[in-house]
Amino acid sequence: MQYVGIFLGIVVLYFLSCIRILFEYERGVIFRLGRVLGGTKGPGLIFVFWPIDRMVRVSLRIRAEDVPFQDMITRDNVSVKVNAVVYFRVIEPMKAILEVENFRFATSQLSQTTLRSVVGQAELDELLAERDKINRRLQQVLDQHTDPWGIKVSLVEVKHVDLPEHMQRAMAKQAESERERRAKVIHADGEFQAAARLRDAAEVIKAHPMALQLRYLQTLVELGSEHNSTIIFPVPVETIRSFMRDLRGEDNQPEPESPPERLSQ
Repeated sequence: MQYVGIFLGIVVLYFLSCIRILFEYERGVIFRLGRVLGGTKGPGLIFVFWPIDRMVRVSLRIRAEDVPFQDMITRDNVSVKVNAVVYFRVIEPMKAILEVENFRFATSQLSQTTLRSVVGQAELDELLAERDKINRRLQQVLDQHTDPWGIKVSLVEVKHVDLPEHMQRAMAKQAESERERRAKVIHADGEFQAAARLRDAAEVIKAHPMALQLRYLQTLVELGSEHNSTIIFPVPVETIRSFMRDLRGEDNQPEPESPPERLSQ
C-alpha cells in the first residue's frame, strides 16, 4: 500500500506538471516525438505530456520591430541614412513555426533589405515629400514576402531621414530662394492691382475734372492735420483761372444806365 500511494502521488504530480495554460492572445504548437500533433492548441487549459511532447508558444498580438539606420543611396545619387518601424502579427502559428526558424529575426532582416531596395528606387524629394507612398510600398513588399510564413505586415513607417550637412545647407538655400520668389511675386501682384485701380481712378477723373481739384484739396487737409509745417503745394492753373474768372465777373459788372432826361420845350 505504501508503494501504491507513492506511485499515485508521482502520477498526480506528473499530470499536474503537464498542465499548460494559454492566454487568449496565445496559441500553442505541440510536437510529439518530433511530429506536429494536430493543429494549434489554445487558448485555455491544455496538457503537454513531457518528455514526448514539446509545445511552442506563439503570440498573436501585433509586434513592433525597429529597423536600425541603413546607409543607402537614392536614385538621384544622394547618400542618406533611414530607419523605420515595422508592425506585424502572426496569423498562422503553424506556418510561423514550421516554415521559418525564427520568424521575428527573419522579418527584421527582410525589413532592412526591403528598406534599402525601396528607398534606393526613390528620389530624395519623393522620400521627403511623399513618405506615405514609400510606407505603402514597403508594406506591400514585406507583406508579400512574409505571407508564406503566416505573418501579416500591417504597417511600415519611415521614422527618420538623416541627410548630410551639405545637403541640409543646400536645401535651406533652396527654401530661402523659394520664399524670396514668392515674396517678389506677391509684391508684383500687389503693384499690378494698385496700377489697375489707379487706371480706374484716372478714368473717373478724366470724366469729371472737378474730382481732381477736390482730391488736391483733400490731400492738403490730410497733410496739414498730420504735420505742423509749411507745405508748398502746386495748384492747377485751371483752378486759378476759374477763381479769376469769377472775380472778374463780379468787379466788371456794368453800371445801371440812368433814365434819359426829358428835353424841355
